[in-house]
Amino acid sequence: METAETLRNKCAACFRQFNRMEHLAEHMRTSYHSVHEPMCGICRKHCRSFESLREHLIGPLPKQECKNIFSVRGCKFCLAVLDSPNTRWIHQERCQFSRANTGIVGRLANLGTRDNLTIDNGSVRGPQVVALACKMVGGGSDGSLDLCARVCIIDENETMIFHTYVKPPLPVTSYRYETTGIRPEYLKDAMPLKQVQKKIQDFLCNGEPMWKIRTKGGRARILVGHGLDHDLDRLQVEYPAVMIRDTAKYPPLMKTSKLSNSLKYLTQAYLGYDIQTGIQDPYEDCVATMRLYMRMRSQVHKIEDHPLASDPQNRNNFASWRQNELERMTPEELLAISRSDYYCWCLDSP
Repeated sequence: METAETLRNKCAACFRQFNRMEHLAEHMRTSYHSVHEPMCGICRKHCRSFESLREHLIGPLPKQECKNIFSVRGCKFCLAVLDSPNTRWIHQERCQFSRANTGIVGRLANLGTRDNLTIDNGSVRGPQVVALACKMVGGGSDGSLDLCARVCIIDENETMIFHTYVKPPLPVTSYRYETTGIRPEYLKDAMPLKQVQKKIQDFLCNGEPMWKIRTKGGRARILVGHGLDHDLDRLQVEYPAVMIRDTAKYPPLMKTSKLSNSLKYLTQAYLGYDIQTGIQDPYEDCVATMRLYMRMRSQVHKIEDHPLASDPQNRNNFASWRQNELERMTPEELLAISRSDYYCWCLDSP
């Protein structure tokens, strides 16, 4: 049974128990608990990722009370807890996506380039969001060197605005046909990599100098994808990290071990359908990453003037010279001054 003393040393976010208040203060200093963490809709426990929340609710060793309620009223995709079983059924039907219709799109794409990349005057409210995906063929003596051979970009409405096959700068030694569906004739007259690189770079920057790009108030576009470091490297495109939303590196979508989940797993677990079965289409990958991004962006969190631990205003929240003051605070007061160590995508909402 919890006593007043044990409750005093209990983290208000993750419920971890400490013997001394100074240990709780140190825990809060390094845990970066915040309103942006995934949270159990039943017991209100904060979890570092949706994977740890899933384990808490339906894993091998779940919290039994939460599991019992979640099994009746919980959505298995977004992990929300609804008011009743009937509400849950209606919500889950809407929460589950169907697979993107890539049949016609894929066949049209095979005909060649689709290029609707334009630079505008930034009249759209808030930064525009696009998703990018590539498919790689192999180069080098053993075919293990990734060479971009196909790239696709879509907008927020899942409309394809750019597609082309790409002529790699090095000889292709493996077309990886089983997964890419790419044949030698598709690359024979394909767009050269340098031309693709310039088109994409100009489109993303949208007329704004690279050094001037910022998250809010600019014209540059937000770029969504999975494993974008690799894709951009193969495309030889440079883009500021503040404008990149990578589902492979977003903490709430990562494994409890802080490793990346595959896009195939994320789509199945959080969107409710399968991708990358047989020959893979970059349009399908774009749609999956855009849907994941939009789901994460649509989450409603408490609005804070300075939401990041790195904001100058929060730099001294847990400073060592405040130790005595911190030890006099309640767990709830410590949580109130704690801030996130990652940029939550809900902050992109207009």
